[in-house]
Amino acid sequence: MKYKEWLEEWLTHYVKPSAKIRTYERYRELTLHIVPKIGEYELNELSPIVLQKFISDLLSSGNQKTGKGLSPNTVNAVISVVQSSLKTAFTIGLTETYSADKIKRPKITEKAIECFSLSEQKAIEQVVLNGKKPKLIGIVICLYTGLRIGELLALEWTDIDFTKGIITIAKSCHYGHDESGKYMRFIDTPKTYHSIREIPLPRQLISLLKRHRKDSDSNFVVSDHGQPVAVRSYQRSFELLQRKLKIRRRGFHALRHTFATRAIECGMDVKTLSEILGHKSPTITLNRYAHSLMEHKAEMMNRVGKLL
Repeated sequence: MKYKEWLEEWLTHYVKPSAKIRTYERYRELTLHIVPKIGEYELNELSPIVLQKFISDLLSSGNQKTGKGLSPNTVNAVISVVQSSLKTAFTIGLTETYSADKIKRPKITEKAIECFSLSEQKAIEQVVLNGKKPKLIGIVICLYTGLRIGELLALEWTDIDFTKGIITIAKSCHYGHDESGKYMRFIDTPKTYHSIREIPLPRQLISLLKRHRKDSDSNFVVSDHGQPVAVRSYQRSFELLQRKLKIRRRGFHALRHTFATRAIECGMDVKTLSEILGHKSPTITLNRYAHSLMEHKAEMMNRVGKLL
């Protein structure tokens, strides 16, 4: 059997029935990098040398539009698809051996965390709270809860317990194609199991949300004229807001990083922050925000030094 034929079988019968729609779509997108280069190979012809050369080609000239190399992150995602698909083929007896585990992965460099300064944050909050676009309230919510954009846009009023002051994160939204090819909105469980969580709300945010709910005509906390807001549309609105304030443009995820940074500056411990962010473990939080933690420790030591 040719590899391109097996990939289609694997996606249809092994990935789609058990994975999230978003995962299935991502895997199918990644096969577009695989099929043109090694799709014609028979399964048993995919030796370690063939696979490693394929990976090298992706890193040097894998971008089909520009001819440039793909990023290490994308290449590692492709490797995961190759390994998983060939592991399944070996498990069910379609191949004599499994050697995809011998692929050498490219090294990934952790991207620097980008967040807004305190003055930039205050400027953003002021524009949102004094503006005439209620849908932008989600920006302030993210600044004080660290929600991901998909979690924010899937948030409904029933997810907020105003009595206890708790917000429950149990779903996320994304956009993709259904079986007929129609591009549409999907609501699914969050990114990981650990992303399902409860977050205590600051008192000021509770008051703000109560006022916002009175004027809301939607089940969703963030809406535009009663309708849910699309991820790309909301990202674009945030870009325009930054342009208006003449702030250096950062992605929407910078709001989440800003929340984490402010939390550390206020003395929140790593374990608590990890649970609020929905990380798998405090180690992830520690590694991601090590620089902010070190700055906070240095500030604390300076305060201690002033007592001498």
